[in-house]
Amino acid sequence: MTPEVGTHKIISGFSHFLMAHGMVKTLISWLGRTDLNARTQSERVGLGPIAQAVGARDFARLELLCDYPREEAEPYMEWLKAQHPVEIAPHFVTLTSPVHFGDIYESATRVVSDAIKNNRGHAELTFHLSPGTPAMAAVWIILAKTRFPAELIESSREHGVRTASVPFDISADFIPDLLRKPDEELERLTAGLPPEAPEFSSIIHRSPGMKRVIARARRVAPRSIPVLIEGESGTGKELLARAIHRASPRRDKPFVAVNCGAISPELVESELFGHEKGAFTGAAAARTGYFEAAHGGTLFLDEVGELPAPSQVKFLRAIQEGEIVRVGSTTPTPVDVRIIAATNRTLTEEVAQGRFREDLFYRLAVIVLLLPPLRERPGDLGPLVDHLLEQINRESETEPGFEHKKLSVNARNVLMKHDWPGNVRELQNTLRRAVVWSTGSTIRLEDVRDSLFPAPKGSQRDENILALDILQGIDLPGIIDRISRHYLEQALEKTAGNKTRAAELLGLASYQTLTNWMKKYGVKA
Repeated sequence: MTPEVGTHKIISGFSHFLMAHGMVKTLISWLGRTDLNARTQSERVGLGPIAQAVGARDFARLELLCDYPREEAEPYMEWLKAQHPVEIAPHFVTLTSPVHFGDIYESATRVVSDAIKNNRGHAELTFHLSPGTPAMAAVWIILAKTRFPAELIESSREHGVRTASVPFDISADFIPDLLRKPDEELERLTAGLPPEAPEFSSIIHRSPGMKRVIARARRVAPRSIPVLIEGESGTGKELLARAIHRASPRRDKPFVAVNCGAISPELVESELFGHEKGAFTGAAAARTGYFEAAHGGTLFLDEVGELPAPSQVKFLRAIQEGEIVRVGSTTPTPVDVRIIAATNRTLTEEVAQGRFREDLFYRLAVIVLLLPPLRERPGDLGPLVDHLLEQINRESETEPGFEHKKLSVNARNVLMKHDWPGNVRELQNTLRRAVVWSTGSTIRLEDVRDSLFPAPKGSQRDENILALDILQGIDLPGIIDRISRHYLEQALEKTAGNKTRAAELLGLASYQTLTNWMKKYGVKA
């Protein structure tokens, strides 16, 4: 039997059904030598710690870490499967040695994180201390007491399976350095910075990518050099710009935000530089422009790529010379502003196409901060949902008859599985709609479904789904979710909601299987 066939036989679709219907009892364990011996020497060694625990505790899923060769591990898994109807997910890892804390910690952390993510945060975790080396048991204790709350069990032939008593807590701050794999780039970026940055506290983040962006922003904040923020619509470019301003020496001076895309091309120069009375038809009085309004502070130019070409020339001169000339005047006015620009375009491509001046680009792009889209921020979505919902609750407290809202488990699951092409702004607006549609204190699954906009068909991300740069990292579960949701909706649309026919088109076993998939991916008939 090949490894691929063996693994395929071990992993069934049973967990999909369980995940759609609540908590999944999950045992996570290393494979030990006693377990391997149990397959052929059960009369001498008994069932072994893992089989003993699976039989006694009725686990639905086993996440099995293996540092033994496949030819030893896979026959054991087939034997265990024959003993108990448990789904087994094997994780073959390579350790420097079975007592190397760093390797063990890294491997165990990755497996536990994936188990939580794959079960949409609804895995009921148990770590088995008995199989493997004492170093492996020590790491399970550390993880259970710090990052991943879990039950700890131990088992033996003499005493059976029992909860392990560990009568002390561990602070993650005191985990030995050898257990940490440091983010060297982040450590370099934050070197010399205070540990706390209250100016950036409104930017909710945990993901490594966002931590690096914030670290760079904190480094550049005290300096008056221009900053260009690139990112998709809704990623929070203005929020980051305001945080940079608050952390700068200009914090007590104005922060003036301008959406360049919202200004009529004929009025761009008047809006930016101001105008004198009578400068053009309708100029009944002199007007101060945005540059003068931001004097001493920060001028934030959102969607700077929308500036018309003629205005780009005068804008460049204003930045270079530190002075502006109002429309209808010939007298220069000195201005002291820090420029923070933002765009959802790739300005280097705009320069290549001749739509944006190269000299202006280099003047703006002294520092470039790239804000990742929400789908590429692992670990950020859950805290953002909690933060935004609490914010909406606070804002709505004074409304007549308002009830403080919370999310049901199923409603939260749908939010966690959505792709969020509109990023944080789409998430915030979806939650606002769900609060309005909900009739009680709990936001239900139906409220969230009614609040989500369907993803645009044929989007560029979907067309290029097989051309993603794997070296940049991808969100494979998110991609699978998006594909599954797309074809479920397509099949139901083509069959006018006939679930039996739709199941056939999708190659699913039955009407009931299709129904389970629809529940899992939040698809309505």
